[in-house]
Formats: sequence, structure tokens, C-alpha cells
Amino acid sequence: MKSNSLIGILSITSLFLFTLCACNSSIKKENKPMNVIYIMADDHAYQAVSAYGSQVSKLAPTPNIDRIANEGARMDNVYCTNSICGPSRASILTGKFSHVNGFYKNVDGGDFNGEQLTFPKIFQKNGYETAVIGKWHLGTTPTGFDYSKVLINWGGQGTYYKPQFCINGTDTVVEKKLHVTQAIENDCLDWLSKRDATKPFMLLYQFKAPHRDWRPDSMYHELFSDFDFPLPETFNDDYKGRLAASENMMEIGRHLNRRDMKQVAPSGLSRKDSLRWLAYGDKGQYWSPNDTLTGEALKYWKFQTYIKDYLRCVAGIDRAVGSVLDYLEESGLSENTIVVYTSDQGFYLGEHGWFDKRWMYEESFKMPFVIKNPRTITAGTKSDAMIMNVDFAPTLLDMAGLEIPSEMQGKSFKGAFEGDDNNQRKSVYYHYYEYPIWHKVQPHYGIKTDRYKLMHFYYTMDEWELYDLETDPNEMNNIYAQASPKLIENLKKELQELRTEYKDDGSIEQMKRMTDTVISRVYNEPKIYKESNKNKN
Repeated sequence: MKSNSLIGILSITSLFLFTLCACNSSIKKENKPMNVIYIMADDHAYQAVSAYGSQVSKLAPTPNIDRIANEGARMDNVYCTNSICGPSRASILTGKFSHVNGFYKNVDGGDFNGEQLTFPKIFQKNGYETAVIGKWHLGTTPTGFDYSKVLINWGGQGTYYKPQFCINGTDTVVEKKLHVTQAIENDCLDWLSKRDATKPFMLLYQFKAPHRDWRPDSMYHELFSDFDFPLPETFNDDYKGRLAASENMMEIGRHLNRRDMKQVAPSGLSRKDSLRWLAYGDKGQYWSPNDTLTGEALKYWKFQTYIKDYLRCVAGIDRAVGSVLDYLEESGLSENTIVVYTSDQGFYLGEHGWFDKRWMYEESFKMPFVIKNPRTITAGTKSDAMIMNVDFAPTLLDMAGLEIPSEMQGKSFKGAFEGDDNNQRKSVYYHYYEYPIWHKVQPHYGIKTDRYKLMHFYYTMDEWELYDLETDPNEMNNIYAQASPKLIENLKKELQELRTEYKDDGSIEQMKRMTDTVISRVYNEPKIYKESNKNKN
């Protein structure tokens, strides 16, 4: 009996000690700072992420990006405040709208003011080791990072082959062998393996792909070669009732150039003439690869060439995302690291007959956004919370337990995963400024609610557009002239309230002057290209 009692006491004691250790381990794990890996592609449409279930993505799946959604959350209502590369990146870094952070145009808008507060600086100040690797596209040297290796050639866009990187603002290196996606992937893994393991880390892992001119790694050249992709429902849009849309210069049938379609310039041309030959088509000049391919067949061929190369570039990104997720798991970091995958804006994959972005129409306005945070997000979550890209910085800071600066205009959406609806938006705001380069998209601003979208095009026209997204999700029918005056009045009132809240309530003439303002950039594409090739011709 005594023996059995002693065994029982020892068993209870052992169980208590085991439970105590487990609790202590759990407490230590909860107290340990969260790492952050923010992954961003350039021009990656939400339609091309298979977690979103589009027809295109079912034929070209992204299983590794989907891993983030499956282990965390897929966000279904995330929107860009200014759908163009540099301005979106500036808003994400600062948590502020373009007109406040000062970087509102890619062309003739100057370079990003790196002295202002950004979320990487806050992480760095709080003991995090910080890094940015890949595409930066903001002109000035990255600030707030212990390590930076960013693309600098081709106006800061970088190139798919022989890309040039600047390391820590001083050393320039050229990658002569690897495709740019694989080079960025390798650099990211190298930095992760060599970082100071005694510190938490915050890494911006940013790709050039799938930006124009969509040159995939050679390992993907045969991908999708055995079938064609279906045409989008709105592929042959005639833009009826939408004056601004009708004046565009981004139609697949009319504005893809020879470089986009991977044509080879005739031999014997000078460098300058070769570049001119490859750019032919940008302004709507007619061209065909042969005399027999014309009309609808030519447009179809251009679409298939474009979409396949675009999605081949996406396949390379998905592989690179998988490499980092595997590293986190193998290193025991997966449960203690927030992982985000997004793009700097949406993109057209033939919808409305277009490529590119810039418009407030859904395909370029809406961003893919999946996030994994084992501490606060239940695996497989799908959220319809209305989010803007200015909200990314406050949310990452909030999830890491860091204070959100009052100067940030965005809001944390951490509560969306915790049953807290108090901070959720009822509408989102948009403003695009650049004109006419590159695609003649009229400057416009607007508001989106859960059902309606109201836009005002104001530069060389005074046109309002209104869409009922419940009955017209493809935004083909502008109902502004037919809608009830009360509905328009309510939407304009809410629009004005947002413009006032975000300090973007200047006059139309003031907004036009912002578009007209010319501030030279450090990375002016034509100038740098001409200078670097002056002696080659």
C-alpha cells in the first residue's frame, strides 16, 4: 500500500512539474517578440493567387502563397490608395496617403523622403534587426534598415536578367547569372541564415516580378505551353458610358509593344534604333509578328503571350515564397513569425481588354493580401474587413506589440481576427494623380462602400462614375445619370468626409497642379539609360 501511495505521489508530482514546465514554456513563447517577414511582389493581381479561387489561378496555382492563407487568413477587401508602384510602397512604409508622405507620382514626382517616419524605423528602434531585399523603387537610399540590397538599374525597376543591386547605399553589384527572382530569393535566405539570432527580425522581401515586360526564368519557359487561358468576361469591353476609360492607352490589342511580346530586333540596328523598334506599339502603333496574323486573332495571340509570361513569372515568385516558408519551419521560427504576402497594387489580366493598373476599377484597386500570425489568427480564416494599404504599417506594429505613431493615417486591423469590429471601415478612399504617362489614365479620386463605388475624373474632363457592385461587379454600367439624387448625395457627403479626414480636400485646381508639378528624380529612366549607353552606339 505504501509503495502504491508513493508511486501515486510521485506520479502526481511529475505531472505537476510537467504541467508547470509546459506553462512556463508557453509563457516564454508568448513573451518572445514576433518576427516579421513582409513579402511583396510588383503588380501581382489577386486573380493570379489561387487562394482567391479565380478561373485563371485554378489553371496556374500558387500553392506556396496559398500556404500562408491556409495557415492564417485570406483578406478579401484590401485596397490600394493610389494604384501605382512607388506611391503604394511609400504609403505602405509610412502609413500615410500619397499627398501626405509626398510621393504621389512615379514620373516627375521627385524621390521618397527617407527622413520621415516609417514602420521599419520603429521596429529597428525597438531592438529588431531590419532588412530590405529586392525591389525598392523609391529613388533615395533605404533608411531604417540594418541591411539593404535593392534594385537600382532601369530607373529603380531592376531588370529580369543582369539586374544591378545597391548594398547599404554604397556598393553596387551586378547579378550576371541568375534570374532576378532567384537572386532575391537567395539573398533573402542568406540574410536570414546570417542574421543576429539574439534579436527579433523584420524583413521586407520584395520582388520585381511580375512587372512588365514579364520575362520568366528559363526553367518556366515551357509552363502552360500545352493549353490556352480563357478570355475574361469583359475582354472585349467597348467602354460605353465611361469616357475616361475610352481614352486609355493600355489595351492588350493596341498597346502591347514588340518587347512585351518577346520579339527580336533586326540585326544591324544601333542600340538606339533597336530600342525604338522594340518600343513600337506603346502609343497604339499597329504591328504584327507576320502578315497573316490580324484582327481578333492578333489580339488573342497577344493576350495568350502576355498572360502566359506573366503567370510564369508568378510561378517563380511562388517557388521563392515556398523556400522562405520552408526555412522558417526547418529553423523552428514558423510559430514565432508573422508572414505577409501582398502586391503593391492589383493588375489587369485582360479584364476590360487591359494590362497594367492605375484605375479605381476593382482589378487594379483591389490587392491580394494573405497573412499568417500563429498567435492571433486562426488557420483558414477568411475576412471581409475593409482594409487600405495605409493600414499595413499600423497592423504589423500592433501585432508585434509596438506603439502606433499618431501621425500614421492608417488603422490597425488586428481586431478583425479577434472579434473586434469597432475599428473596421465602412468605406475606403482612393486618389490617382499621374497623367498622361504612361497609359493616359485620367487623374481621379473616389470612394468605395460595401455596395457602391463613386469616382470623379477631373483633369481634362469633369466626369462622375457610379457603380452598383452588387448588380454589376464587373463595373460595365455607369449608373451616375440614372441613380437617385439621394444616393448620390449620401455618397458625395461620405466622400467629402473622407477627403477632410485624410487632409485631401484641396480644390480641383490644386489637384491639377499636383499632376502638372515636375520634380526630377534621381532615377530618371530615359536620362540614366541614355548616359549609360552613350558610348555604346
